[in-house]
Amino acid sequence: MMTELTEQECRELLGATTVGRLGFVTDARVQIIPVNYLIDGDDVVIRTAPSGLLRALPESTVGIAFEVDHHDDLAGSGWSVLLSGSVSEMTDDELAAVPGVTRRTPWAEGDRSLPLRFTPASISGRRVRRPH
Repeated sequence: MMTELTEQECRELLGATTVGRLGFVTDARVQIIPVNYLIDGDDVVIRTAPSGLLRALPESTVGIAFEVDHHDDLAGSGWSVLLSGSVSEMTDDELAAVPGVTRRTPWAEGDRSLPLRFTPASISGRRVRRPH
């Protein structure tokens, strides 16, 4: 059985995990990049490499998506939350004000000194459960 999640349920599930995926188009190709993240109010905050692929997202004029999900193979259940919106670069002071930022470090090695803020324009989600 598949059910749609409410916006509140989607927001709660966003806070239940720390790894999601940013989806965007570059050079006429769809890219989906895993990132670890923090929630700041309604926004998603990531840190990336200043020379990496994600650095150009603040200038993007096409849609950007952020997705998180979870599945339990044994229980036959799962959920997915999808956001669409835009990305902006953050200042160091803005990043320092994000709750929990000092306790969470990027998983990827190397310089991750470019903070980005994903601001959702829409949020939706679904939960699926295998019939018993």
